[in-house]
Amino acid sequence: MTDHALSFDTVAAQYATARPGYPPGLLDTVEELAGRPLRGARVLDVGAGTGIATRLLTERGADVVAVEPGPEMGAQLREALPTVPLVRAVGDALPFADGSADLITYGQAWHWTDPERSVPEALRVLTPGGALALWWNVPDPEVGWATEQEARLKQRLPGYHANELSFRVGETITRLAPGQPVSRRLRWTRRVPVDVHLAHLGSRSYFAALGPGRTAPVLADERQYVLREFPDGVVEEAYALDLTVTLR
Repeated sequence: MTDHALSFDTVAAQYATARPGYPPGLLDTVEELAGRPLRGARVLDVGAGTGIATRLLTERGADVVAVEPGPEMGAQLREALPTVPLVRAVGDALPFADGSADLITYGQAWHWTDPERSVPEALRVLTPGGALALWWNVPDPEVGWATEQEARLKQRLPGYHANELSFRVGETITRLAPGQPVSRRLRWTRRVPVDVHLAHLGSRSYFAALGPGRTAPVLADERQYVLREFPDGVVEEAYALDLTVTLR
């Protein structure tokens, strides 16, 4: 785990209010690829953050334990989902018994692990036939204004993480796990006020790590760019969600 991963603690409340959720079809697709319903499944949501995916899994009827290393992110999750068990840990060292989970999920989080450790840990904790599901929202590369924004951020912000998180996921999982991973891409949009869009940008790790003094000018410039594209102040954010599922 890197310092960037824990930098989310400095923007935990902002993360909880501004981050996007996931498309309606995500959990349907997870069930399809995992070959079992979520209702009644024992699920570890690792890197749970403020509980965005945890809530969806719980509402689907899964028996969820949230795993989150950041105390402030965990506090946001605890406030939003007080009945969900919360364990402070990381995916590289899961404090759970062998064969104790039917599904392990990482929403926007697997890239903070060391795959050489997190994949064997997942396989150890999963039941035979259990599944590991990894997913990320990224700005849709087929939407012009979104790709232009990402190019500006890459140019201006040190530590920028290019939206290539899932490019080698299948290759890595194939090398480390016995099952053949299957990947899907789901496209979706959400409409939010420009202030929420900017708060979402500011909750990214490379913004949070630099602090508001260095990132405020970047966000001020982005406000002007975005308002040229969306003069009514309502931004249609376009996402491509990349999902990979592999069976134990």
